[in-house]
Amino acid sequence: MFTGIIEETGTVQAIERQGDAIRIRIAATRVLEGTKHGDSIAVNGVCLTVCAFDEDSFTADVMQVTLDYTTLGSIQVGQRVNMERATATGQRLGGHIVQGHVDGTAQLVSRTPSEHWEVFRFTLDDPHLGRYVAKKGSIAINGTSLTVAEITDSVALESAAQWFEVSLIPTTLADTMLGDVSPGDKVNVECDVLAKYLERQRGFGNSGD
Repeated sequence: MFTGIIEETGTVQAIERQGDAIRIRIAATRVLEGTKHGDSIAVNGVCLTVCAFDEDSFTADVMQVTLDYTTLGSIQVGQRVNMERATATGQRLGGHIVQGHVDGTAQLVSRTPSEHWEVFRFTLDDPHLGRYVAKKGSIAINGTSLTVAEITDSVALESAAQWFEVSLIPTTLADTMLGDVSPGDKVNVECDVLAKYLERQRGFGNSGD
């Protein structure tokens, strides 16, 4: 489990194609502190397993299903990525419960600057994910825990215009790779797990009572 509080950004150093998977090496410093073989590190919100590491980088394998459903399928050498180690027991939950299980992707439509923050508007590539996005609710964008500021007025889940907005402060823009994102770019989205469990429970109704 993660909290969505990014510990550092790293740079993709190498990508090795392996048929239906890739092996990526990422430059890192802070997330390597105390890291062991087999530990979990979220990269742009995707939970990956450390298969090798040295003093200034780690390597992880990414299977095809992850490449298909996240932006890691188009990742490039030299790209900056968000990173967070799995949370430790007793650690402050500064963000929200993030599993590192990406639900889908979204495209940045616009960035609107204000005096003290910047508003990002995204459209969901899978409109059905709109049911899990609530105003003032939590969402993880490339692994960053954010609060939803506004959502589309449309309730038609088939609509291709399911959008939401988040407001980013200068610290978030500087300390995560979200400051690098431009209109047209894709990001990973993980919706609030509590909303997904609630929907699952409602699907069973009261048949178990």
